[in-house]
Amino acid sequence: MGVKLLVIKTSPEAGIEEKLKEIFSRHPAERQELIPILQETQRAFRYLPAAAIKEIALYLGIPESAVYGVSTFYARFRLKPLGKKTVRVCRGTACHVRGTQKVLAEMEKVLGIKAGETTPDGEYTLETVACIGACALAPVITIDDEVFGKMTPRKVTEILGGKTRYE
Repeated sequence: MGVKLLVIKTSPEAGIEEKLKEIFSRHPAERQELIPILQETQRAFRYLPAAAIKEIALYLGIPESAVYGVSTFYARFRLKPLGKKTVRVCRGTACHVRGTQKVLAEMEKVLGIKAGETTPDGEYTLETVACIGACALAPVITIDDEVFGKMTPRKVTEILGGKTRYE
């Protein structure tokens, strides 16, 4: 199947062309393939680049607004790049009653960002989640797939390599 892409070579996202060709080769150009294509695209780039959204719309023959509509409806899709490391702070009941608010405040202070943001250098993304599922270790955070339990504000700087202010 021949796939025609219109990515402008001078854009910072021009490198996505080959990966999108590969993704499109596994999916017929049918509307019901939108979510699987978005999932693969996000796996490839860790977010959905604007140029990719445009190309997906062209490939499927649907309005770009429809692709954005699906991308923004589902919380799992991201329109901004994630950091190399994703820090998740649990806000579940067990963590809440054991002081997760102080841990989150210290994490925001040390990284210099608020929950939902990424550090300017792209190293860390800070998120909050409803529950990590490790209530016996509350309060809990994860950095990528590593779990850190019984967190305190003091442990935040230890875990982040002794940084007192992220720069």
